Amino acid sequence: MMRVGITYDLKRDYLAMGFSAEAAAEFDRDDTIEGIENAVRVLGCETDRIGHAKRLTERLVAGDRWDLVFNICEGVRGVGREAQVPAILDLYDVPYVFSDPLVLSLTLHKGMTKRIVRDAGVPTSDFCVYAEAADLEGLRFDAPYFVKPVAEGTGKGCTAKSVVRAREDLCQVCDDLVARFGQSALIEPFLPGREFTTGITGTGRTARTVGTMEVVLLENAEKGIYSYSNKDHYEDRVVYRLCDTAADPVAAAAERVALDAWRALGCCDGGRVDIRCDAEACPQFLEVNPLAGLNPTHSDLPIISRLAGIDYQELIRRILQSACQRLGLHIG
Repeated sequence: MMRVGITYDLKRDYLAMGFSAEAAAEFDRDDTIEGIENAVRVLGCETDRIGHAKRLTERLVAGDRWDLVFNICEGVRGVGREAQVPAILDLYDVPYVFSDPLVLSLTLHKGMTKRIVRDAGVPTSDFCVYAEAADLEGLRFDAPYFVKPVAEGTGKGCTAKSVVRAREDLCQVCDDLVARFGQSALIEPFLPGREFTTGITGTGRTARTVGTMEVVLLENAEKGIYSYSNKDHYEDRVVYRLCDTAADPVAAAAERVALDAWRALGCCDGGRVDIRCDAEACPQFLEVNPLAGLNPTHSDLPIISRLAGIDYQELIRRILQSACQRLGLHIG
Protein backbone atom coordinates (compact mmCIF):
# COMPACT_ATOMS: atom_id res chain seq x y z
CA MET A 1 0.00 0.00 0.00
CA MET A 2 1.37 3.40 -1.00
CA ARG A 3 2.04 5.70 1.96
CA VAL A 4 1.12 9.29 1.06
CA GLY A 5 2.12 12.19 3.29
CA ILE A 6 0.15 15.43 3.07
CA THR A 7 1.88 18.79 3.55
CA TYR A 8 -0.21 21.93 4.02
CA ASP A 9 -0.46 25.28 5.77
CA LEU A 10 -3.57 25.28 7.94
CA LYS A 11 -5.37 28.62 8.04
CA ARG A 12 -6.52 28.38 11.65
CA ASP A 13 -2.95 27.79 12.83
CA TYR A 14 -1.77 31.04 11.27
CA LEU A 15 -4.79 33.02 12.45
CA ALA A 16 -3.97 31.81 15.96
CA MET A 17 -0.42 33.14 15.48
CA GLY A 18 -1.86 36.60 14.81
CA PHE A 19 -1.92 36.62 11.00
CA SER A 20 -4.64 38.82 9.51
CA ALA A 21 -7.43 37.26 7.44
CA GLU A 22 -5.80 38.64 4.28
CA ALA A 23 -2.32 37.41 5.23
CA ALA A 24 -3.78 33.92 5.81
CA ALA A 25 -6.01 33.99 2.74
CA GLU A 26 -4.00 31.44 0.75
CA PHE A 27 -3.77 28.92 3.58
CA ASP A 28 -6.08 25.93 3.75
CA ARG A 29 -9.15 25.11 5.80
CA ASP A 30 -9.61 21.84 7.68
CA ASP A 31 -12.19 20.60 5.19
CA THR A 32 -9.66 20.93 2.36
CA ILE A 33 -7.24 18.58 4.12
CA GLU A 34 -10.09 16.22 4.97
CA GLY A 35 -11.27 16.21 1.35
CA ILE A 36 -7.81 15.41 -0.03
CA GLU A 37 -7.14 12.77 2.61
CA ASN A 38 -10.47 11.01 2.02
CA ALA A 39 -9.98 11.04 -1.76
CA VAL A 40 -6.46 9.62 -1.47
CA ARG A 41 -7.65 6.87 0.89
CA VAL A 42 -10.41 5.84 -1.51
CA LEU A 43 -7.67 5.19 -4.05
CA GLY A 44 -6.22 2.57 -1.71
CA CYS A 45 -3.42 4.62 -0.14
CA GLU A 46 -2.44 5.10 3.48
CA THR A 47 -2.27 8.78 4.47
CA ASP A 48 -0.19 10.72 6.98
CA ARG A 49 -0.91 14.35 7.82
CA ILE A 50 2.48 16.09 8.02
CA GLY A 51 1.60 19.79 8.09
CA HIS A 52 3.76 22.77 7.23
CA ALA A 53 7.42 23.00 6.16
CA LYS A 54 8.90 23.12 9.67
CA ARG A 55 6.96 20.04 10.74
CA LEU A 56 8.10 18.33 7.55
CA THR A 57 11.75 19.01 8.38
CA GLU A 58 11.25 17.69 11.91
CA ARG A 59 9.73 14.49 10.57
CA LEU A 60 12.47 14.01 7.97
CA VAL A 61 15.25 14.56 10.50
CA ALA A 62 13.55 12.01 12.75
CA GLY A 63 13.78 9.49 9.90
CA ASP A 64 10.19 9.46 8.60
CA ARG A 65 9.69 8.82 4.89
CA TRP A 66 6.78 8.47 2.49
CA ASP A 67 6.28 6.87 -0.92
CA LEU A 68 4.79 10.15 -2.14
CA VAL A 69 3.94 13.53 -0.62
CA PHE A 70 0.79 15.37 -1.69
CA ASN A 71 2.07 18.93 -1.27
CA ILE A 72 -0.21 21.95 -1.06
CA CYS A 73 1.99 24.15 1.16
CA GLU A 74 1.86 27.84 0.23
CA GLY A 75 4.77 28.94 2.44
CA VAL A 76 4.98 32.16 4.38
CA ARG A 77 7.73 34.52 3.19
CA GLY A 78 9.48 35.43 -0.03
CA VAL A 79 8.91 34.88 -3.72
CA GLY A 80 10.24 31.34 -3.30
CA ARG A 81 7.84 30.46 -0.48
CA GLU A 82 5.81 27.93 -2.50
CA ALA A 83 9.07 26.17 -3.46
CA GLN A 84 10.24 25.55 0.10
CA VAL A 85 8.57 22.17 0.63
CA PRO A 86 9.49 20.74 -2.81
CA ALA A 87 13.10 21.84 -2.25
CA ILE A 88 13.20 20.09 1.14
CA LEU A 89 11.68 16.95 -0.37
CA ASP A 90 14.21 17.02 -3.23
CA LEU A 91 17.02 17.24 -0.66
CA TYR A 92 15.74 14.06 1.03
CA ASP A 93 14.87 12.33 -2.28
CA VAL A 94 11.17 12.05 -1.43
CA PRO A 95 8.83 12.24 -4.48
CA TYR A 96 5.90 14.64 -4.43
CA VAL A 97 2.79 15.76 -6.30
CA PHE A 98 2.75 19.04 -8.26
CA SER A 99 5.52 21.20 -9.63
CA ASP A 100 9.17 21.49 -8.63
CA PRO A 101 10.96 24.40 -6.91
CA LEU A 102 11.93 26.11 -10.18
CA VAL A 103 8.36 26.22 -11.49
CA LEU A 104 6.82 27.26 -8.17
CA SER A 105 9.33 30.09 -7.66
CA LEU A 106 9.03 31.29 -11.24
CA THR A 107 5.25 31.26 -11.48
CA LEU A 108 4.69 33.10 -8.20
CA HIS A 109 6.53 36.06 -9.76
CA LYS A 110 4.01 37.21 -12.35
CA GLY A 111 6.48 39.41 -14.22
CA MET A 112 9.04 36.64 -14.70
CA THR A 113 6.26 34.26 -15.71
CA LYS A 114 5.04 36.64 -18.40
CA ARG A 115 8.57 36.93 -19.80
CA ILE A 116 8.80 33.15 -20.25
CA VAL A 117 5.29 32.88 -21.65
CA ARG A 118 5.91 35.74 -24.07
CA ASP A 119 9.17 34.17 -25.24
CA ALA A 120 7.27 30.93 -25.91
CA GLY A 121 4.89 32.81 -28.21
CA VAL A 122 1.87 32.62 -25.90
CA PRO A 123 -0.32 35.75 -26.08
CA THR A 124 0.12 37.96 -23.02
CA SER A 125 -0.25 41.71 -22.59
CA ASP A 126 2.68 44.09 -22.16
CA PHE A 127 3.75 44.84 -18.59
CA CYS A 128 6.09 46.76 -16.32
CA VAL A 129 7.49 45.60 -12.97
CA TYR A 130 7.59 48.53 -10.54
CA ALA A 131 9.85 48.72 -7.48
CA GLU A 132 10.42 52.50 -7.62
CA ALA A 133 9.36 55.49 -9.70
CA ALA A 134 12.34 55.16 -12.06
CA ASP A 135 10.88 51.87 -13.32
CA LEU A 136 8.13 53.80 -15.11
CA GLU A 137 10.73 54.74 -17.71
CA GLY A 138 10.14 51.25 -19.12
CA LEU A 139 6.37 51.71 -19.38
CA ARG A 140 5.46 51.49 -23.07
CA PHE A 141 1.66 51.43 -23.03
CA ASP A 142 -1.12 53.87 -22.22
CA ALA A 143 -3.87 54.06 -19.61
CA PRO A 144 -6.03 52.57 -18.27
CA TYR A 145 -3.69 50.36 -16.26
CA PHE A 146 -4.19 47.43 -13.91
CA VAL A 147 -1.84 47.23 -10.93
CA LYS A 148 -1.35 44.33 -8.50
CA PRO A 149 1.39 42.81 -6.31
CA VAL A 150 3.88 40.85 -8.43
CA ALA A 151 3.91 37.75 -6.22
CA GLU A 152 0.58 37.23 -4.47
CA GLY A 153 -2.42 34.97 -5.07
CA THR A 154 -6.11 34.77 -4.18
CA GLY A 155 -6.61 38.27 -5.58
CA LYS A 156 -4.63 39.82 -2.71
CA GLY A 157 -3.96 43.50 -3.40
CA CYS A 158 -6.56 43.61 -6.19
CA THR A 159 -9.25 46.19 -5.42
CA ALA A 160 -11.13 48.93 -7.22
CA LYS A 161 -7.97 51.04 -6.82
CA SER A 162 -6.10 48.56 -9.02
CA VAL A 163 -7.61 50.15 -12.12
CA VAL A 164 -5.58 53.33 -12.69
CA ARG A 165 -6.86 55.69 -15.38
CA ALA A 166 -4.06 58.25 -15.49
CA ARG A 167 -0.29 57.76 -15.69
CA GLU A 168 0.35 60.45 -13.09
CA ASP A 169 -1.54 58.35 -10.51
CA LEU A 170 0.59 55.23 -11.00
CA CYS A 171 3.37 56.08 -8.57
CA GLN A 172 1.05 56.54 -5.62
CA VAL A 173 -0.88 53.31 -6.27
CA CYS A 174 2.29 51.31 -6.89
CA ASP A 175 4.15 52.77 -3.92
CA ASP A 176 1.22 51.86 -1.67
CA LEU A 177 1.31 48.25 -2.88
CA VAL A 178 5.11 48.01 -2.56
CA ALA A 179 4.91 49.30 1.03
CA ARG A 180 1.96 47.10 1.95
CA PHE A 181 3.19 43.80 0.51
CA GLY A 182 6.95 44.29 0.62
CA GLN A 183 7.40 43.41 -3.04
CA SER A 184 7.28 44.98 -6.49
CA ALA A 185 4.03 45.82 -8.25
CA LEU A 186 3.03 44.58 -11.70
CA ILE A 187 1.55 47.11 -14.12
CA GLU A 188 -0.43 45.80 -17.12
CA PRO A 189 -2.91 47.34 -19.52
CA PHE A 190 -6.42 47.03 -18.14
CA LEU A 191 -8.08 44.36 -20.29
CA PRO A 192 -11.81 45.09 -20.66
CA GLY A 193 -12.90 41.76 -22.14
CA ARG A 194 -14.21 38.43 -20.85
CA GLU A 195 -12.35 36.60 -18.09
CA PHE A 196 -11.78 32.85 -17.98
CA THR A 197 -10.03 30.32 -15.82
CA THR A 198 -9.01 26.93 -17.22
CA GLY A 199 -8.44 23.84 -15.11
CA ILE A 200 -5.68 21.49 -16.22
CA THR A 201 -4.43 18.07 -15.13
CA GLY A 202 -1.33 16.28 -16.37
CA THR A 203 2.18 17.25 -17.34
CA GLY A 204 3.77 18.28 -20.63
CA ARG A 205 2.26 16.58 -23.67
CA THR A 206 -0.06 14.53 -21.45
CA ALA A 207 -1.64 17.68 -19.94
CA ARG A 208 -5.34 18.06 -20.68
CA THR A 209 -7.95 20.66 -19.83
CA VAL A 210 -10.56 19.77 -17.23
CA GLY A 211 -12.75 22.59 -18.47
CA THR A 212 -12.89 26.36 -18.82
CA MET A 213 -15.27 28.60 -16.93
CA GLU A 214 -16.08 32.23 -17.46
CA VAL A 215 -16.05 34.54 -14.44
CA VAL A 216 -19.11 36.81 -14.62
CA LEU A 217 -19.36 39.61 -12.06
CA LEU A 218 -22.81 40.51 -10.74
CA GLU A 219 -24.15 44.00 -10.11
CA ASN A 220 -23.08 44.13 -6.46
CA ALA A 221 -19.48 43.04 -7.20
CA GLU A 222 -16.49 45.37 -7.35
CA LYS A 223 -16.67 46.54 -10.94
CA GLY A 224 -14.52 45.11 -13.68
CA ILE A 225 -12.08 42.98 -11.65
CA TYR A 226 -12.02 39.54 -10.07
CA SER A 227 -10.74 41.07 -6.85
CA TYR A 228 -9.85 39.65 -3.44
CA SER A 229 -13.19 40.87 -2.10
CA ASN A 230 -15.18 39.43 -5.01
CA LYS A 231 -13.45 36.06 -4.61
CA ASP A 232 -14.08 36.09 -0.86
CA HIS A 233 -17.80 36.79 -1.41
CA TYR A 234 -18.20 34.85 -4.65
CA GLU A 235 -21.56 33.31 -3.60
CA ASP A 236 -23.47 36.55 -4.16
CA ARG A 237 -21.05 38.52 -6.38
CA VAL A 238 -19.91 36.06 -9.03
CA VAL A 239 -21.46 33.58 -11.45
CA TYR A 240 -19.24 30.81 -12.84
CA ARG A 241 -20.30 29.58 -16.27
CA LEU A 242 -18.81 26.49 -17.84
CA CYS A 243 -17.85 27.29 -21.43
CA ASP A 244 -18.92 25.19 -24.39
CA THR A 245 -15.70 25.53 -26.35
CA ALA A 246 -17.22 23.79 -29.37
CA ALA A 247 -19.73 26.64 -29.72
CA ASP A 248 -17.68 29.50 -28.24
CA PRO A 249 -14.56 30.30 -30.32
CA VAL A 250 -13.28 32.89 -27.83
CA ALA A 251 -13.44 30.38 -24.97
CA ALA A 252 -11.77 27.77 -27.18
CA ALA A 253 -8.96 30.22 -27.93
CA ALA A 254 -8.60 30.97 -24.22
CA GLU A 255 -8.29 27.25 -23.51
CA ARG A 256 -5.52 26.92 -26.09
CA VAL A 257 -3.64 29.83 -24.53
CA ALA A 258 -3.97 28.21 -21.10
CA LEU A 259 -2.68 24.82 -22.23
CA ASP A 260 0.20 26.35 -24.21
CA ALA A 261 1.25 28.40 -21.17
CA TRP A 262 1.02 25.39 -18.84
CA ARG A 263 3.32 23.37 -21.08
CA ALA A 264 5.74 26.23 -21.75
CA LEU A 265 6.23 26.79 -18.02
CA GLY A 266 6.75 23.11 -17.20
CA CYS A 267 3.87 22.86 -14.72
CA CYS A 268 3.06 19.41 -13.34
CA ASP A 269 0.02 17.31 -12.42
CA GLY A 270 -2.74 19.87 -11.94
CA GLY A 271 -3.59 23.54 -11.60
CA ARG A 272 -5.26 26.51 -13.19
CA VAL A 273 -4.52 29.23 -15.74
CA ASP A 274 -6.26 32.63 -15.75
CA ILE A 275 -7.04 34.40 -19.03
CA ARG A 276 -8.60 37.76 -19.88
CA CYS A 277 -9.55 39.19 -23.24
CA ASP A 278 -8.47 42.52 -24.65
CA ALA A 279 -10.74 45.01 -26.43
CA GLU A 280 -10.55 42.91 -29.62
CA ALA A 281 -11.74 39.77 -27.76
CA CYS A 282 -8.29 38.18 -28.04
CA PRO A 283 -7.45 36.02 -24.98
CA GLN A 284 -4.32 37.07 -23.08
CA PHE A 285 -2.47 35.00 -20.49
CA LEU A 286 -2.75 36.59 -17.03
CA GLU A 287 -1.19 34.13 -14.61
CA VAL A 288 -0.88 30.45 -13.75
CA ASN A 289 -1.50 28.70 -10.46
CA PRO A 290 0.38 25.38 -10.40
CA LEU A 291 -0.53 25.00 -6.71
CA ALA A 292 -4.24 25.72 -7.09
CA GLY A 293 -6.68 25.64 -4.20
CA LEU A 294 -8.34 22.25 -3.66
CA ASN A 295 -11.18 22.99 -1.26
CA PRO A 296 -13.91 20.61 -2.47
CA THR A 297 -16.58 23.33 -2.41
CA HIS A 298 -15.03 26.78 -2.79
CA SER A 299 -11.82 26.50 -4.86
CA ASP A 300 -11.88 27.33 -8.57
CA LEU A 301 -10.32 24.09 -9.83
CA PRO A 302 -12.86 21.82 -8.09
CA ILE A 303 -15.64 24.21 -9.18
CA ILE A 304 -14.53 23.89 -12.82
CA SER A 305 -14.34 20.12 -12.45
CA ARG A 306 -17.79 19.93 -10.87
CA LEU A 307 -19.32 22.06 -13.63
CA ALA A 308 -17.67 19.75 -16.19
CA GLY A 309 -19.21 16.66 -14.56
CA ILE A 310 -15.97 15.52 -12.89
CA ASP A 311 -16.39 14.87 -9.18
CA TYR A 312 -13.76 15.70 -6.57
CA GLN A 313 -12.64 12.10 -6.19
CA GLU A 314 -11.92 11.85 -9.91
CA LEU A 315 -10.06 15.17 -9.92
CA ILE A 316 -7.72 13.98 -7.16
CA ARG A 317 -7.29 10.64 -8.95
CA ARG A 318 -6.22 12.42 -12.15
CA ILE A 319 -3.73 14.58 -10.24
CA LEU A 320 -2.25 11.57 -8.42
CA GLN A 321 -2.18 9.52 -11.61
CA SER A 322 -0.22 12.26 -13.37
CA ALA A 323 2.32 12.38 -10.54
CA CYS A 324 2.70 8.62 -10.44
CA GLN A 325 3.17 8.36 -14.20
CA ARG A 326 5.76 11.13 -14.09
CA LEU A 327 7.61 9.52 -11.19
CA GLY A 328 7.28 5.86 -12.19
CA LEU A 329 5.08 4.99 -9.19
CA HIS A 330 1.84 3.01 -8.86
CA ILE A 331 -1.21 4.12 -6.88
CA GLY A 332 -2.43 1.67 -4.25
